[in-house]
Amino acid sequence: MAQPSKTPFSRRAALRTLAATGAVALGASACSPEDAMSQTASSPSPSGRASGPAGSRRLGAEWESHARTFMCWPASTGVWGGQLPAVRKDIAALARAVGAYEPVVLLARPAQVRAAQQACGEDVEVVPIPVDDLWARDTVPVFVEDGGQVRGVDLNFSGWGNKQRHADDAGVARAVLAKYGIPRERTWLVAEGGSFETDGAGTLMVTESSVVNDNRNRGKSRQQIEDELKRVFGVAKVIWFTGVRGEDITDAHVDSLARFVAPGVVLLDRAFPGEPADSWSRSADQARRVLKDTPDARGKKIQVVDLPQPDPDRITGTDPEMLTSYVNFYVANGAVFVPAFGDAKADDRAKGILRDHFPGREVVGVKIDAIASGGGGIHCSTHDQPGKPTE
Repeated sequence: MAQPSKTPFSRRAALRTLAATGAVALGASACSPEDAMSQTASSPSPSGRASGPAGSRRLGAEWESHARTFMCWPASTGVWGGQLPAVRKDIAALARAVGAYEPVVLLARPAQVRAAQQACGEDVEVVPIPVDDLWARDTVPVFVEDGGQVRGVDLNFSGWGNKQRHADDAGVARAVLAKYGIPRERTWLVAEGGSFETDGAGTLMVTESSVVNDNRNRGKSRQQIEDELKRVFGVAKVIWFTGVRGEDITDAHVDSLARFVAPGVVLLDRAFPGEPADSWSRSADQARRVLKDTPDARGKKIQVVDLPQPDPDRITGTDPEMLTSYVNFYVANGAVFVPAFGDAKADDRAKGILRDHFPGREVVGVKIDAIASGGGGIHCSTHDQPGKPTE
């Protein structure tokens, strides 16, 4: 492989830097878990309406209809340094690609709106909402259906457990909900959208490392967290994977490990054959064992399909911390977006697997080397808002 680039920040490498410099706490704009602890399921929404009965709430699957896709314009040179222009180029290309299939709203700092609009083109709507970085999956609220209404669950974004300062990103969920008039669902949970994966039929997959962790939910047991997940998302079954602690900034989000493509069918990340075992491949092996022995919310056995990574010697990206999981794909209206890493054989194989599971959708490969060098991918960079709720 080519010599690795000197990337100033990688979500997998971040902890090594944090250990030397110390984590920076969030700004005052963050909603603290203590504040949210006082909120109950019947807390009034900003519109004055209370939540519907618990049984009416549903977290939909990503392959259901979308009203729009949210993305964010990376703003911080402190995060990306000299690589920021390349990252913005990737984000603009991804926004244009998704925008060919459904509306895309790009959040940007007010002073950066014009530059973002020029980069993305007129088919992408750029909205002035202050952001720090591009990870919309984690900062935009998780949307649920409740009694025929869309609600947004604010997960109290904390910079992945106070590992980085993201004062603007901490306010994104509330700003988005206020702009679009969507009721805000409060919770004491501290988490990110990338921590959760659903089949839309009552099953939720989660890594313990990213949620049952004192850097986010100190003193809370897995059972307490599971009970709250069932309340805020309306799910019936939570499948827990061990995950990986302390080796990337997210503490191993599930959306680069395992993804539903239908109720009862999961695509699972698999390392390239012959690569030495590491924390990530062992995490995938553990997830496979869990899925083999755990039925979904319907009591049905789950089918696991491998989605192998590319050959690290054939990819075009040069950063050693680059995320090369095809599992971090994004399902939009009429299309599936998957990374194009430059290993033609592996890229084609991944697209073929996704075509098998999403017939009728175009599978679009998108080059995201700069984004992936930050330890994230297409799914991490996008966040879907559901279309018309099921009555």
